[in-house]
Amino acid sequence: MRIYHLICLTLILIFQSVSAELPVRINSQPLPSLAPMLERVMPAVVNISSSSRTRSSYNPLFNDPFFRRFFNIPEQRKEKQSRGSGVIIDAEAGHVITNNHVIDKADKISITLLNGEQINAELIGTDPETDIALLQVPPEKLTSITLADSSQLRVGDFVVAIGNPFGLGQTVTSGIISALGRSGLGIEGYEDFIQTDASINPGNSGGALVNLHGELIGINTAIIAPGGGNVGIGFAIPSNMVEQVVSHLVEFGEMQRGQLGVVLQELTPKLATAFGMSNNKGAVISKVEPETAADKAGLESGDVIIAINNKTINSATDVKNRIGLLRIGEQVKVTVIRKGKTYNFYAVMADSKTEGGTISLYLKGTILKDSSDSIHIQKVVKNSNAWKIGFRKGDVIIGFNRKEIKTVEDLTYYFERYNPRSIQIRRDGDILSVWLN
Repeated sequence: MRIYHLICLTLILIFQSVSAELPVRINSQPLPSLAPMLERVMPAVVNISSSSRTRSSYNPLFNDPFFRRFFNIPEQRKEKQSRGSGVIIDAEAGHVITNNHVIDKADKISITLLNGEQINAELIGTDPETDIALLQVPPEKLTSITLADSSQLRVGDFVVAIGNPFGLGQTVTSGIISALGRSGLGIEGYEDFIQTDASINPGNSGGALVNLHGELIGINTAIIAPGGGNVGIGFAIPSNMVEQVVSHLVEFGEMQRGQLGVVLQELTPKLATAFGMSNNKGAVISKVEPETAADKAGLESGDVIIAINNKTINSATDVKNRIGLLRIGEQVKVTVIRKGKTYNFYAVMADSKTEGGTISLYLKGTILKDSSDSIHIQKVVKNSNAWKIGFRKGDVIIGFNRKEIKTVEDLTYYFERYNPRSIQIRRDGDILSVWLN
């Protein structure tokens, strides 16, 4: 037994001796470390805290303002808090980028710097369809991050995610790019995600995904988490998309998206063969709306879009993402294959907003705009028909006669074919019915 103890003690001493002498260099080169890069980058990543007061109801009838007033029921509100992450992209302007869902409907937003200092932030603008929000703080003692060109990314590139998972404070995880151009996930209206296996958890939203040079390549946004935690499938908005959205938000406070005016379908192998194409990369125009930018440019049903502004189109989603980031009045070059020949057409992006009065007299006085899955009322003229009926700026139309609708086209279709009785709207988190008869 004594000999056994002596052997164990000897092994422990040998192990400690070896551990104490681990080399700091190999072949005269220092061991690799991410620490120097992270020391530069981490001050540009902040924690974000937002709070909002929402109406609390115990009975569905409480959602009706008339019911509450008639029975003298006081409004009951509760405070909702949200935590996430953000990235300082312009220290001189005090611009901080984060996800829209982190600060959605917030009454108060504050950021916490790496040194623990808390600063109140002002919301400049949001784009729910890409889940991007731009904040502004006083430009004092800030460190910003450089944006990389996300079009140069490759599957297998090493990446580092920085954020505030589970409210623990700033945390760093690493991995690789697992895939590029992920779409069709139903997470956002415009999807062109970077997929990574770097651990991303609740609270990482709005944080930075950086390359090994410490450049921002994406904003961490979502995860696939069947059990509620990280399983190695995370998604980030590419920096190029972030940069384009931010330029709109800085100038207008919102996205000024243009509209091409086409209905698309995927180019299947059978369709590609029918069109005499050797591959199925592209998107088929199944319909051109009259008097739209596409119609005026000369595009036709049956054209196959293969490039936009000289960038290859692989699918209908590609078209949506490219067009969705262009401004009203911006010219776009659309390359198509028509009857086996290649043509270039130049369209000027049109305004995607619609005057409600062109759809129905009930909506006269409103300006409507499609969102990813609903219709936003952007303006209501005071004392107009719509105003008197009860519509207000900021209302979101989600139903017609209690049937779900998602686009202005849906709304037009129902008004043309059915007797309108009520419009369902979302207002301040409540679902209301506006009665038309």
